[in-house]
Amino acid sequence: MTPPSSTIESTQQSPSTPIERTQKTRALLIVNPKSRQGAEAELDLGLERLKQVGMEVEYLISHSPDESCTAVKERKADLNLVIVGGGDGTLSSMIKTLLECKLPLAILPLGTANDLARSLCIPEELELAFEIIAANHRQAVDVGEVNGHYFFNVANMGLGVHVTEELSSEDKKRWGVFSYAHALIAAIMRHDQFHARLTLNDKHYRVRSMHLAVGNGRYYGGGNVINENTHIDDGKLSLYSLRPLSTWEFITLAPLLRNGQQSRDRRVFCAQAEAIDIDTGKRRLAIHADGEPVCHTPARFRVLPKALEVVAPAIDEHNHIKDHATE
Repeated sequence: MTPPSSTIESTQQSPSTPIERTQKTRALLIVNPKSRQGAEAELDLGLERLKQVGMEVEYLISHSPDESCTAVKERKADLNLVIVGGGDGTLSSMIKTLLECKLPLAILPLGTANDLARSLCIPEELELAFEIIAANHRQAVDVGEVNGHYFFNVANMGLGVHVTEELSSEDKKRWGVFSYAHALIAAIMRHDQFHARLTLNDKHYRVRSMHLAVGNGRYYGGGNVINENTHIDDGKLSLYSLRPLSTWEFITLAPLLRNGQQSRDRRVFCAQAEAIDIDTGKRRLAIHADGEPVCHTPARFRVLPKALEVVAPAIDEHNHIKDHATE
């Protein structure tokens, strides 16, 4: 598939589409070439589907975050939607530009973990993801910020950073989401720990920790839940700190961590706040956000409530995705 990156393809809007628009949707679809491998046919079909509902779509293969952000800035006057195909790191790298340009985001989950898509109930099947974009239902979501860097899912230090360092692109490509389990075991074997002073909405705490995470979205690390009661539009950050554990202790705690129920265990400190400060003293710890290194402690976290509009499925009162079929 080699659509030109400098031309806009369009068709007339179908009169039968249920989507209400005050103006025609003009979208830029940005795809990471590494992510699209093996998905060319599905992308072609998806582009045809978007044209059927009247969207004008420009397709761009981008080789770097800078290239993607520059493309959006150059075209912002002619766009009212940005569609990004890639993983969580690719999506996170676009936040600042989308906020500056005041443009909404639509997602094609082409990464390994796809945790943002999971938080928004967007299926990993590209055909279904394209149907959600065609339906064009919008909702506003929160954005997390740490020391001036934006993130969707989670920022962490300690064990979470070690897991990211253990992951290789080859393992992710070969094992998919299961590569996180292998990296986790290797990271636990380091037995690293640290002390931190926390300030949450002006309340102060001290913790001894092997892993500390601050979540904005609901999911991270390939489907782990940051907090069973959190959502990406609740206006809060969810923090948990895991005290140093042996490998066996960690294994026994793993089911609670997977399901976001760690607050039920005394070995985990959990809290929610709109603003969080973390200081690790003389030891400066690396902080990774959405799987990418962004800064070091000391760190100031805050939530930007409903800062970004995204395309996501409409959810009914039973938390089920509404039918996107054309009425």
